[in-house]
Amino acid sequence: MLDLALSFAISCFALALLLAFWRFLRGPQMADRLLAMDTMVVDVIALLVLYGIRAGTGLGFEVAILLAMTGFVSTLAFCKYLLRGRIIE
Repeated sequence: MLDLALSFAISCFALALLLAFWRFLRGPQMADRLLAMDTMVVDVIALLVLYGIRAGTGLGFEVAILLAMTGFVSTLAFCKYLLRGRIIE
């Protein structure tokens, strides 16, 4: 039963990743592309965690934590760039 639930969750997050990538390519404004990129990072993190659960290893969780920290900082930096035109003041 757990394998069925994991397969369903992986397929849902993979579909969400594809739809976010489509929004990233077609976004009319830069803010739409930024939001799609942030959503793609969250989807990849979820897929890594689900893969770690399925494989029974802890490596996927460590990579997911590193990706979450990197995604958060890069989203903040890009938002600051869009609002002010520069990152470092």
